[in-house]
Amino acid sequence: MPGRGRGRRSPGGGGRAGEEPPGLGSPRGTGGATEGMEKGGESGVQPPVPIALLRSWRGTRAARRDEKDLSWSHSSRMPEESSPKRSPQNIPYKDLPHIINADGQHLFCRYWKPATAARALVFIAHGAGEHCGRYDDLAQRLTELNLFVFAHDHVGHGQSEGDRMVVSDFHVFIRDSLQHIDLMKKDHPGLPVFILGHSMGGAISILTASERLGDFSGMVLISPLVVASPEVATPIKMESYTSDPLVYHGGMKVSFVIQLMNAIARIERALPKLTLPVLVLHGSSDKLCDIRGSYLLMDTVQSQDKTLKVYEEAYHALHKELPEVTTSVFTEILTWVGQKVSAAGETSHT
Repeated sequence: MPGRGRGRRSPGGGGRAGEEPPGLGSPRGTGGATEGMEKGGESGVQPPVPIALLRSWRGTRAARRDEKDLSWSHSSRMPEESSPKRSPQNIPYKDLPHIINADGQHLFCRYWKPATAARALVFIAHGAGEHCGRYDDLAQRLTELNLFVFAHDHVGHGQSEGDRMVVSDFHVFIRDSLQHIDLMKKDHPGLPVFILGHSMGGAISILTASERLGDFSGMVLISPLVVASPEVATPIKMESYTSDPLVYHGGMKVSFVIQLMNAIARIERALPKLTLPVLVLHGSSDKLCDIRGSYLLMDTVQSQDKTLKVYEEAYHALHKELPEVTTSVFTEILTWVGQKVSAAGETSHT
């Protein structure tokens, strides 16, 4: 992949689950701030001077010229180091865990590492207008099963680069997801991979899985975007959402809605290809992503192992619902994923 450091990630190593370790943001292989810098040498014609002063004069002039050339090299040849990329919250990306996508955009990442050896990888795709930090509670619970959970803020969301709620093509979300997944698979070869998506993240998960048939051991969808809904552009109004500074609180942009419609058209073609195990969770009173989409998904996917759990009178964000609903949702997900991880482990040992 062209470009300095692109396609590399900086998870930040250890630390508590979900932390963004400071000072570890430079993608691996990019080196330090002075790597690749060439100190300027002497050039031009020296004016005639007395022999006795020549050595002293040359040393002083060379030192000054070297200092000047070093400064020029730092500011002109490596502007990304003198003016490091910063997040929309004005934090240098070198201080944040991130990957750099194919367009050279920095995507903020989170990693929840289990206390012992990981049994599987779980990638979380968040919904429109929000960010991956809103899945911390669920991710923490998944680590209790010794699962390594990871996620990033999509382009134009949260702490990632890009104009807010703008994407040139919906496929950028799928491309970036696959890049991140591939990096984690490379670091943790042989582990089964699961994908979990909410709302728009459900659409991303479906299309990501359809591009890599056979790569995923299971998919969990929470209130997925599958069919068009007249309320799709309506912002969510709940206290934990509206008070979150990393959430986009503006109106849905027309260009973004067009990309969502394009995604829905692609999903219609992708669903019949899917054969992986699927768990779908949806609230009957969801006004943002029509539950008819989940019924359509169940009727269309070719999976032999597929489950739909409907929560009566529950709304869109089931993982942020009333305590009794959220507790049931977490239990359902943990039980289902735990069973699939065990089954995948048994298969790998036969």
